[in-house]
Amino acid sequence: MSGYLSVFVYLAFIIACAGVSLGAAWLLSPHRPLAGSKSNTYECGAEPIGTAWVQFPVGFYLVALVFIVFDALAIFLFPWVLVLGTLGARGLVTMVLFLAILGLGWVYAYRERVFEWR
Repeated sequence: MSGYLSVFVYLAFIIACAGVSLGAAWLLSPHRPLAGSKSNTYECGAEPIGTAWVQFPVGFYLVALVFIVFDALAIFLFPWVLVLGTLGARGLVTMVLFLAILGLGWVYAYRERVFEWR
């Protein structure tokens, strides 16, 4: 049981931090409704036109998803570069295979016309 004591202390600390954060946000937030122009959406001084519920073309979402996938996977290149000297040929072949799979994903997205704005 003593091995789990640090886990329970850490869990209690996390719950306490969440409670203190929520309590502070509740105490510091305004409790009366805002009146007039203070309740309007503010975008760099421009008056809002229409409602905020506008449907975007699905192309925006597809490009964003492709960007997130390739951006997250590109992060693996940095640690690989740092340890490339110790990995040898096996590490090089593995990374070339990884980049080939990424390239196939990009070709698939290109062939599905994800990158075209319709």
